[in-house]
Amino acid sequence: MDDDLPMTGTCDLSTVGRRTGSCRRVEIWYVIVDGRMVVTGTPGARDWLANLRENHEAVVHLRNPARDLAVMGEEVTDGSSRRRIVTEAWRLQPWYAEQGYSMDDWVQDSPMVVLTPPGYGHEGDTT
Repeated sequence: MDDDLPMTGTCDLSTVGRRTGSCRRVEIWYVIVDGRMVVTGTPGARDWLANLRENHEAVVHLRNPARDLAVMGEEVTDGSSRRRIVTEAWRLQPWYAEQGYSMDDWVQDSPMVVLTPPGYGHEGDTT
């Protein structure tokens, strides 16, 4: 996605509220897996994911280097792709593995979205 982006870190993600149409901004962890920026979190439902399911357009507010980037969010639904992402996330960011969930819990129930700039190419093994 971006060669100067750290392999893991936090960013803010702005989505459009599915019910209100208002901008919703959350802080979230990301990891870079196979050159793709993936936002994820502990297993469970997330409003930001529900918003992205309704409207794929979002803005990532990066911190290092600081800038805003328009993106399209594509939920990762394929089991083998999800396992690959979780495995890399746990390797890159030990915080994930310390949260008390099993790898299978993460693969099954974690929110997981690949973020790409519009026109960057959305094909791949994410669905």
